Amino acid sequence: MDKTTETPHDHDASESLAERIRQASANGTPLRIVGGDTRGFYGRPTEGEVLSTAEHRGITFYDPVELVVSVRSGTPVAELEDALAEQGQMLPFEPPRFGEASTVGGMVATGLSGPRRPWAGSVRDFVLGVRVIGHEGIEQRFGGQVMKNVAGYDLSRLMVGAQGTLGLLTEVTFKVLPRPGASRSLHLEVSLEEARNRLADWGREPLPISAAAWLEGALHIRLEGGPSSVAATRERLGGDELDENFWPALRDLKLDFFGPGSVSARASDPPLWRLSLPHRTASLGLADAAEDSMIHDWAGAQCWVRSAIDAETLRSACRRVDGHATYLGACEGPGSDEPFTPLPSVLLKYHRNLKAELDPKGIFNPGRLYAAF
Repeated sequence: MDKTTETPHDHDASESLAERIRQASANGTPLRIVGGDTRGFYGRPTEGEVLSTAEHRGITFYDPVELVVSVRSGTPVAELEDALAEQGQMLPFEPPRFGEASTVGGMVATGLSGPRRPWAGSVRDFVLGVRVIGHEGIEQRFGGQVMKNVAGYDLSRLMVGAQGTLGLLTEVTFKVLPRPGASRSLHLEVSLEEARNRLADWGREPLPISAAAWLEGALHIRLEGGPSSVAATRERLGGDELDENFWPALRDLKLDFFGPGSVSARASDPPLWRLSLPHRTASLGLADAAEDSMIHDWAGAQCWVRSAIDAETLRSACRRVDGHATYLGACEGPGSDEPFTPLPSVLLKYHRNLKAELDPKGIFNPGRLYAAF
């Protein structure tokens, strides 16, 4: 694409989805929103009539010069990324796919980002605007196609991570960025403590690091940027070459650590937990979940652990350092009833009020985030 491309908004497809929502609202019928259904492991199970966005797909607007793209929610993430790659551009937050059927709507609804997130930003940081069909079956547009657009911008961001509980996403506009000119990945045999010290030192310098994960006795580093900067930093840091496929495997939770079938654990495997921790958290002091058996992603700010530890014990340890723990996986385990950390009473009140305002009949993915709504 050498210039701006634009496709008229598909009102017929949107109207079909809107009509389904109007009927559901009139009858009080709960809806289970599905795109590629690759993220069913994330959140609480939802019962309801399936509302699929799989046919609502395609890029509706793309201006490579302005670094802006608008895309329908049912579009596969891989399809969008391929189109951006043709122009030497990318989604900076490196979204997990969890399968080729993974869609843009699911990517935004879950709000998950990949290994580049601490250095580039999260999904929410790059959402400029959205189209949403609300409980009345009316499609509305929030935000715009430029970073300085203010009207409705916060509501656009509110849809990120809402798990489809506030309305049906039909289209999302993103800010995109150029792909780096060079990329090299390194494998350094160091202890976890040494890895933390090195990352702390490197963090004080303008090094082109775009990913850092420690596991199995080694620190894995990705360098991205200008060819000369990457080459010089690679020479300075040393270590062995690391297969670039390591990062997509970590992004999609397909390393051996996660077990066969990605996050769908075997019944014999301990439950999988995702810990979100403040930068440079030293230790959680968990005897049952030895730190050397974890994956310390995002330079330690995101940790993956398989453990049968009691959910409250794990979450209490995270709370002590201002972090939180999320349960992932299709199998039963401690935390599967409430996979997300329970909200403080004040925040819970705000969430309930917001849900009641935007989805008064509770038809959109009821119970997906919390049992209360």
